[in-house]
Amino acid sequence: MGLLDELGSGLKGVVGQVLGGTAGSGEANALPALLSQVLGKTDIGSVGGLVAKLQEGGLGSQVSSWLGNGANLNIGPDQLRAALGNDRVKQIADAVGLPTDKILAVLSEHLPGAIDKMSPNGTLQEPSDT
Repeated sequence: MGLLDELGSGLKGVVGQVLGGTAGSGEANALPALLSQVLGKTDIGSVGGLVAKLQEGGLGSQVSSWLGNGANLNIGPDQLRAALGNDRVKQIADAVGLPTDKILAVLSEHLPGAIDKMSPNGTLQEPSDT
């Protein structure tokens, strides 16, 4: 498996499984907590901070679709890079231990669903660390 074997366990392992499409339902359901953990290691700070940065970066329609009921609008890697900026994307990639292009691909594929799961009533509910 190459890259997935090198990622090891824990945070990198779950991201690797999501990236490789091998995540089981328990690991896929862990994605919101994983996202919070990763963002806590960046100047974005939290999923709420990420949502705010995406809205400020011109992706308000996409974010609104994830928070609301109905279909989630897609987001592309280039849109994420433009909204977050190269420095923040690099922080996220470094926190996970993946190249920036890989983490952008993972986020563009899984972020809409993760935010949707974290906002069952239209309000973002971040996992607590306690």
